Amino acid sequence: MRAMIAAALMIVATTMYAQAQPGDTIGRARSKPEAAVPPPAQTPADTVRAMAPAARQALQSDLAWTGHYNGLINGEVGDRLIAAIKAFQKDQAGKQTGVLNPQERDVLTAAARKARVNVGWKITTDAATGVRLGLPMRLTPQQSSAGDGTTWSSSTGTIQISVTRRKEAGLTTARLADHERRQPPGRKVTYSAVKPDVFVLSGTQGLKKFYMRGQLRDSEARILTILYDQATEGVMEPVVIAMSSAFDPFPTNGPPPRKLVEYASGVIVSKDGTILTGHDATDGCRSIVVTGHGYADRIASDKDHGLALLRVYGAHGLQPIALGPDAKGGVDLVGITDPQNQGGGSAVSRVKASVAQGGGGESMLTPAPASGFSGAAALDANGQLAGLALLKPADIAGLSGAAPSAQAMLAPAEALRAFLKANDVDPFDGSFDAEATVVRVICVRR
Repeated sequence: MRAMIAAALMIVATTMYAQAQPGDTIGRARSKPEAAVPPPAQTPADTVRAMAPAARQALQSDLAWTGHYNGLINGEVGDRLIAAIKAFQKDQAGKQTGVLNPQERDVLTAAARKARVNVGWKITTDAATGVRLGLPMRLTPQQSSAGDGTTWSSSTGTIQISVTRRKEAGLTTARLADHERRQPPGRKVTYSAVKPDVFVLSGTQGLKKFYMRGQLRDSEARILTILYDQATEGVMEPVVIAMSSAFDPFPTNGPPPRKLVEYASGVIVSKDGTILTGHDATDGCRSIVVTGHGYADRIASDKDHGLALLRVYGAHGLQPIALGPDAKGGVDLVGITDPQNQGGGSAVSRVKASVAQGGGGESMLTPAPASGFSGAAALDANGQLAGLALLKPADIAGLSGAAPSAQAMLAPAEALRAFLKANDVDPFDGSFDAEATVVRVICVRR
């Protein structure tokens, strides 16, 4: 692994701006009016910086997976990211503007998704160490555990990934790094960075390359080691970059355990009691209640798009919501927040959100609405249903040490229409009174 991959973890990009002040005109009977100074042209970095933080992070992640970006996946904008965008545009025989147009972004999204699928990328938490990390499961399908860690490897042993933990009084990163430099004998370190709470080593080990990162907290160290044959370097370079950013040795905000009672929102889509809501919020329920209408069954689900259909039996004469085209720009989200957020109440509320493109072809909502809004209606300017808000954890490689929080995604109207049609629900012109068609959905998992 080249040293720049490990060094990217220590990069902090800074940008300085200087503005010249025009001098005064003197020695003239009459001053000429100064010409208006046009504002500075917007740079590619300015354009990318204006994107939503999650969209910037998804952009970095996708560029890393296509082999164009080798920096920290943290959503920050610097010369390295702009250079990666231009390199991607060059490979696509396009104009190197440093800003992706919608068509280029679609091509990048598809290429990155293919790369992740090819290696079987998965974000998981290791039970033996508590480490949260990303893994190329197709490349390393064999798993073994010991008392102090877990190892994943390829069937031929060409790729090995391990996480370990050490806890002892007086442990320091300097001692750890010094020990790892000499283990096993013959290891050659080409890059080394040691700080009080973290160390990074990379280099060669016989005919293999290795990358190691360890972090220390309260006399306990958790270490990631990636070892792979040099012949696999073309495949493994993007994987190592993604793993270095996804590695979270001491997760504090990882995916929470499933709630025993979870509140969500839903929208009425047929007169006979069919409710459209989110898949995750209604998964694994022993019982589901739609407030004001009684018990419901989940009759269909689409995990890929995060959708679910509920049926309240015995209902009739309900007014479905009007289904419109996909959302463009901003939307109004109409849903019912968790009762803890409204003093035990069940009032329908409305908040505004912007729609931005993220990785994997998904649309992201910012800011994310409150808990309980998964399954909320996203309305366009005409008051029609333009999508469904879904709250779910991030699945891209994020900045280590900062476990990704729940992301607000938008299932577009096109996906809703296809899902309803596949389940024999015929959407038609319904009510524009979203507050009257939005219901609270309660999942009980006790």
